Amino acid sequence: MIAHVYRRASAASLVHATLVATDDARIARAIEAIGGVAVLTRPNHVSGSDRIAEVVSQLPCRLVVNVQGDEPMLDPTTIDAAVAPMLADSTLEMSTLCRPLADDSELQAKSIVKVVTDLKGRALHFSRSAMPGSAAHIGLYVYRRDILLKLAALPPAPLEILESLEQLRALSHGIGIRVVPTTHASAGVDTPADLERVRQLRAPHNGAPYVM
Repeated sequence: MIAHVYRRASAASLVHATLVATDDARIARAIEAIGGVAVLTRPNHVSGSDRIAEVVSQLPCRLVVNVQGDEPMLDPTTIDAAVAPMLADSTLEMSTLCRPLADDSELQAKSIVKVVTDLKGRALHFSRSAMPGSAAHIGLYVYRRDILLKLAALPPAPLEILESLEQLRALSHGIGIRVVPTTHASAGVDTPADLERVRQLRAPHNGAPYVM
């Protein structure tokens, strides 16, 4: 699956280079086997942002896109959609994505993170609990390099720990996050049942299984 996500991320037109930051040598070998680039990091990072910051501290770049390895349904055009406002507006510090909630069961599901925004599309709050007027958050982030390094240097915030949501560290410390709406579906894989659901969604019309 990680190789599939790597290829999807690499297909985004606004992404100049793609690499995998991991503390697992098996994942690194899987990426290198397809000709990709992987960097082994320390194993004790609190969040994905912290792990990426370790790698980015050694790279000369302006923007950093964090694509989680458990999002095989992510469309490359949604990555471009999240990057575009950061290129257009130098005052933006971070951006992310959201999609409409499908039904009330998604609103109530703790596994689906919800986000509410202000009138300018900036995040007001993220939560696993139901929130009026919320959308489903898609776990992709775009940061300015200096903001990512600043974020990683900050201690975890109380709300971040309570909700187990790394983006709440940014909001708790006054870092703004632009939320870009998309209609593309996203399906994170956290359990074997999630993996089977994605395989069914990705299965071609001839009935052959989609292997990840």
